[in-house]
Amino acid sequence: MERVMVIGVSAGVGKSTFARRLGDHLNIEVYHLDTFYWRPGWVEAPLEDFISAQKEVVSHDKWIMEGNYSHSFNLRSELADTIIYLELPLRVCLYRVIKRWLSNLGKTRPDMAKGCNEKLDWEFIKFIISTYFPRKKEMKIKLAELQKSDPEKVIVMLKSKPDIERYLLNMKG
Repeated sequence: MERVMVIGVSAGVGKSTFARRLGDHLNIEVYHLDTFYWRPGWVEAPLEDFISAQKEVVSHDKWIMEGNYSHSFNLRSELADTIIYLELPLRVCLYRVIKRWLSNLGKTRPDMAKGCNEKLDWEFIKFIISTYFPRKKEMKIKLAELQKSDPEKVIVMLKSKPDIERYLLNMKG
């Protein structure tokens, strides 16, 4: 496990925290896609810059990249030796997004681009709710196709907090 892609069903599922903990266990640098995608003030980076930053990362021997961003999924998935998919219930994801917002008011999280102070608006809540179930269905299909096309690729699906903790605990062993 040297080139790891951490994805999830939704915002708030714990991708950043999981990736950070995994990186600590494996001693591999973690890259958060949000830091490539956003510019200060929540301005989207040009797509070419976003893709270019990822190409730079995947050129390294070892990396953990965290984030969904479907328009660059294939770039990462083709080169990853391991894909870890997190799927917790929608209510947990929503709770965590609200908790994260309250905990980081006026601050920029370490997994976010500089100058992007924590924010939460109705559009983001609607996005989470409206994409959760379609993405859950889509990811099941996409991961099955990936496994079929590349049986050597390790695909891990973690669907509960105990599963996540067990997996990380086994990394220490």
